Amino acid sequence: MPVNNPPSFFKRLLRNRGAFFGMILIAASLLLAFGCYFLAPDSSPNANRMIPEIASKQPGYAVLLLRVKRDRTITGPSFFERLFWGKEDVYQYIPIQSYHRKGDHIFYRKLVDENITEAGSIAVEKTGNPPVIDTKFFLGTDKFGRDIVSRLLIGIRVSLGVGMIAVLISVTIGILLGALAGYFRGWVDDIIMWFINVIWSIPTLLLVFAITLVLGKGFWQVFIAVGLTMWVNVARLVRGQVLSIREMEYIEATRALGYSHTRTIIKHILPNILGPVMVIAASNFASAIVIEAGLSFLGVGVQPPQPSWGLMIKENYNFIITHNPMLALAPGIAIMLLVLAFNLLGNGLRDALSVRGK
Repeated sequence: MPVNNPPSFFKRLLRNRGAFFGMILIAASLLLAFGCYFLAPDSSPNANRMIPEIASKQPGYAVLLLRVKRDRTITGPSFFERLFWGKEDVYQYIPIQSYHRKGDHIFYRKLVDENITEAGSIAVEKTGNPPVIDTKFFLGTDKFGRDIVSRLLIGIRVSLGVGMIAVLISVTIGILLGALAGYFRGWVDDIIMWFINVIWSIPTLLLVFAITLVLGKGFWQVFIAVGLTMWVNVARLVRGQVLSIREMEYIEATRALGYSHTRTIIKHILPNILGPVMVIAASNFASAIVIEAGLSFLGVGVQPPQPSWGLMIKENYNFIITHNPMLALAPGIAIMLLVLAFNLLGNGLRDALSVRGK
């Protein structure tokens, strides 16, 4: 009788609807993060184009913007410079209610505040081509008059970046210490487990605060701080896996053949425990995003004007109970979706790697 081979790991993973949905969200987030400065309506560095006259506007707000050339000449960036850092605005943007052109001048009514305007004029040669553009802010503007959509798109880089760096740091340290503790046992295991228990006993946020006080506030500092607090789970998992695998016959065979400890750990033990490590790495990725958002909300994470979803919530959470809750809800929903995607992927990896009873 023909034997039905069990489906491969990737087939089992793709059959999991939750994991498949999570992978689609993650792939879309990666694409948006890569091309955010080309997709964002505001492609200035950090999407920091401030127009105070149109601050805290509702989603779907539309306005006419008069484009005035800046006094200094701004050279266009290269493709890679724009890809990574955006493009500095060539024009100054002035919100206007109406305008008309007469001769070589444009006469307009500038928006000063809601229902308040003032007259002004400017030579056509000092404006862009076209001089006035009709702009729509699909998710509104924040309290500085910056486009919410643009800052959300660029903020993806921070969330994905902190997750990636934190996972790399935590997995590297966790695998190293966990493998050493599980393989050598004895006094090596005692010392490493004592260190793990000490770190485990310190609340995560307090430990992150202590590390950020040493490293300082900033973009890269928060990445390292989050990564240095998440390795304990990985180390405990790896230690348990190595303890069970080191007693198997093929590991005994490596000792009989005279293989070094390093070769045995790297070539024969670690490849057989990567499955559980992948699952916990996906979980740590989601946790890192939440921790970074919390740190930015408390003011010790990413610093303004760089956009971070947690920082956006901090700047606009007062509007939740007032006229424009979307200012804080939009980054909150973005955090929720990205964290959900990685948790779904982690659950899918766990199910795909578990072949018992199949």
